[in-house]
Amino acid sequence: MKNIFARHLTEMKSKVIAMGAMVGKSIDDAVISLRERDLELARAIMANDDAVDALEKEIEQLCTHLIATCQPFAADLRHIIAGYKIITALERMGDLAVDMAQVSLRIGPEKLIKPLIDIPAMAREVQLGIKEVIAAYTGENLEGARRIAEIDDKVDMYYGRIVTELCQLMEQKPALVPQGVQLVLVARFLERIGDYATNIGEEIIYMSLGVRESLNE
Repeated sequence: MKNIFARHLTEMKSKVIAMGAMVGKSIDDAVISLRERDLELARAIMANDDAVDALEKEIEQLCTHLIATCQPFAADLRHIIAGYKIITALERMGDLAVDMAQVSLRIGPEKLIKPLIDIPAMAREVQLGIKEVIAAYTGENLEGARRIAEIDDKVDMYYGRIVTELCQLMEQKPALVPQGVQLVLVARFLERIGDYATNIGEEIIYMSLGVRESLNE
């Protein structure tokens, strides 16, 4: 029974890692779509979200099967609970990538009110955070899980800077408000993705130690 559980747990982890890669690509593509005004890419992100949702359901079913058939306790049960919560966070990240794609479609082919510099930089930090926590999940690396707090601080720094700059632009030129508000939303979506990555880091710590540790203070 232990060998069966270990095999299914390995399968679950591989699917979580695959889901993380899918979500990461959606986020990358959303920023590219916005920067390059690639509306077809934006539509593809929205269509591909069904695959993310389908994989989430597949992992949920596997987790439920593990609990029902193996009746795990202690550390084994924590692995499954963490898996549930991690895929929930990843699914919400995927939804936020879709939200960014929708911003691209709302702006349409219109020229951006300013070159995108800080938003792509913020997105790179977000992606670094996702890769860090997925790697930490794979190897149950507590140091990697805790490192997400430092990355999230950088994400928050970019968020504050972007909002301040866009608000100043909109105050100076009210005609820029419609698009400016949309770009503020993109920054907000990225900031929320960073928060979800931090939540994943907390789940990894719980999975490994059985204690709750806040990484978002």
